[in-house]
Amino acid sequence: MAAIGKIRKNGGFLIIILGFALFAFIAEEAFRSCEAASNEKRQQVGEVLGKKISVQEYQDLVDEYQEVIKMTQGRDNLSEDELNQVKDQVWNTFVSNTILADEAEKLGLTVTDAELQNIMKQGTNPMLMQSPFVNQQTGRFDASMLTKFLADYKAMQSNPQNAQMAEQYKKIYDYWKFIEKTLRQQTLAQKYQSLLSHCLISNPVSAKMAFEGQNEESDIQLASIAYSTINDNKVTITDADLKAKYKENEAMYEQYVESRDIKYVDFQVLASAADRKALMATMTDAQKQLQAGANPADVVRKAQSQIQYTGIAVSSKAFPMDIKAKIDSMAVGQTTAPFETAMDNTLNVIKLLSKVSLPDSVEYRQIQVGAATVDAARKTADSIYNAIKAGGDFEAIAKKYGQEGKSMWMTGAMYEGAQGIDADTKSFIEALVNTGAGEVKNLQFSQGNVVLQIVNRKAMTDKYVAAVVKHTIDFSKGTYSAAYNKFSQFVSENQTLEALEKNAAKYGFKVAERRNMVNSEHNVAGIRATREAMKWVFDAKTKKGDVSPLYECGNNDHLLVVALTGVHPVGVRDLEDVKDIVKQEVLIDKKFEMLEKKLAGANSIAAAKAKGAQVTDVKQVTFAAPAFIPTLGASEPALSGVVAATKQGQFCKRVIKGNAGAYMVQVVKKAKRQGVKYDQKAVETQLQQQALQAAGMFMRELNMKAKVVDNRYLFF
Repeated sequence: MAAIGKIRKNGGFLIIILGFALFAFIAEEAFRSCEAASNEKRQQVGEVLGKKISVQEYQDLVDEYQEVIKMTQGRDNLSEDELNQVKDQVWNTFVSNTILADEAEKLGLTVTDAELQNIMKQGTNPMLMQSPFVNQQTGRFDASMLTKFLADYKAMQSNPQNAQMAEQYKKIYDYWKFIEKTLRQQTLAQKYQSLLSHCLISNPVSAKMAFEGQNEESDIQLASIAYSTINDNKVTITDADLKAKYKENEAMYEQYVESRDIKYVDFQVLASAADRKALMATMTDAQKQLQAGANPADVVRKAQSQIQYTGIAVSSKAFPMDIKAKIDSMAVGQTTAPFETAMDNTLNVIKLLSKVSLPDSVEYRQIQVGAATVDAARKTADSIYNAIKAGGDFEAIAKKYGQEGKSMWMTGAMYEGAQGIDADTKSFIEALVNTGAGEVKNLQFSQGNVVLQIVNRKAMTDKYVAAVVKHTIDFSKGTYSAAYNKFSQFVSENQTLEALEKNAAKYGFKVAERRNMVNSEHNVAGIRATREAMKWVFDAKTKKGDVSPLYECGNNDHLLVVALTGVHPVGVRDLEDVKDIVKQEVLIDKKFEMLEKKLAGANSIAAAKAKGAQVTDVKQVTFAAPAFIPTLGASEPALSGVVAATKQGQFCKRVIKGNAGAYMVQVVKKAKRQGVKYDQKAVETQLQQQALQAAGMFMRELNMKAKVVDNRYLFF
């Protein structure tokens, strides 16, 4: 009881304690929830219509598309620029497909399996024609080839034997799944656009008017005074004029993604004279060794050449352009003196070891022979070789050893770009290109044998074996260190934009400007590896006037500092941001008013000429296209409309406002084009196609309303 009384006595205090404990518990859970949400947000590449895509999901799509390109183009890898294009393509496809799927769901549009089967049955879709399942006899997609492949792939998955073949099947399977997915997306887009197109129709009246607008030509006399005849200094423009014009055209200044303006100093570190001298000594030594007959592989390796020596004969196109240009005219055994290529900033030495004529395409079939021991494999291979030499059926023998034995093609493009080739691969390639059609070879490799038969040889080409020493003219560590210290001092002593601009020249640097950057760009100022600088520029905490840290970027040869000079959020741009554009529009308005007053009262071309206008003859003006005025070098749509509305022989007394000047018009002659007949149905079809083309902008309109968030710059 005493304890209960004590509790009651201190009840208020206990309630406070419990309240704090409960608050702490709730706060901890809320913190954990916020932290989890924040972590999730940090892993999001972007968002479309509320649908988020994570870094991993986006990377998977990029990898998928990369593999498709490699397979269809026979590539081993992509350049940085090509990879950036892939990333943009994948992102744009994700955005479009997400928007389209949302619209299709609202309308009840779907693509059924039966529709997909029908597309495959027709076999003419361009995507299908790029697949490996095209029948060479019919030239069309063959669904039975696909069915057989899928069955073989399933069997191989359940009982894998040949790892190399299983990997190849997996690549083809993944490629097919990509085609299937893309076909569904394309078909859905076509359905949506077709539905939209049926909302756009033409009629006989509009067809007749369109035909006349295209085929009624007018010859005119044109009186013109160019805006350039009035000096800009004679035009008074007030703030009120600018504000009024800005308000009038406000919709033109709307932007749908945030952009930012920067000023920056970029310094590229280059090799010093001492650096170039040291490299020239290395290249001269390599030249002397090659001339003396040293092992080319050793010379190339020791000189740290960008191009490895494989000893395999390749076509000249396999070499960089500067090397190709030299090799084509070199004699066998010749070694060049070191020469510089400015395009890729390299020094180069070449020795041409041999030149031969070889097939660039070889059709062959093979049986891979392995066993518990190498000796057992050799014995089995000898047996297979002798059986084939004796006239045995190649495919039948291959099937006894669990292989297809079907013929395949090897082209130069499949191996000529390789930077490193092992001894077994080299032996295999040399056997392929040097063996005559119909011949059989029993090739011995470190792990077993390959019984090879050449079926066909095509495209005989000059091929070269060359040792190439190509080395970038790099700067030394000492050169970079001196440049870094100088740039670092400049940045540390100039922490404001004003200071950067004032003192850059003293250090030998230059301040450059970049306006309207968006975060979907892949770099800052065209310099690669500037993702950290991009993150700084678009960080919400970065304010106008801030100066960034020093960034090391490019190919580790650029030093960069950035200052933020402007932030343009989504919406209508401020007058100050578009002031130059608005001022130019007001300037044209003011000059036209002045010219309009000057030409006022003119009732003929002669009267307009007397008031200072230049008179020219312009022929074949139609309503369907802007009139081009050679004397002013401008297209003038307004003139086309006025001419169409003015009868033959009449003078239009109204002064016409154009893009480049003020005009007055006398229509001299109107006539129909000769030999053109009116076909109502054809013109209606043409108008409908034009309307459909205009409606093709629907995706842009939907995109602007989809609340697209693109955060790729944070990750890639």
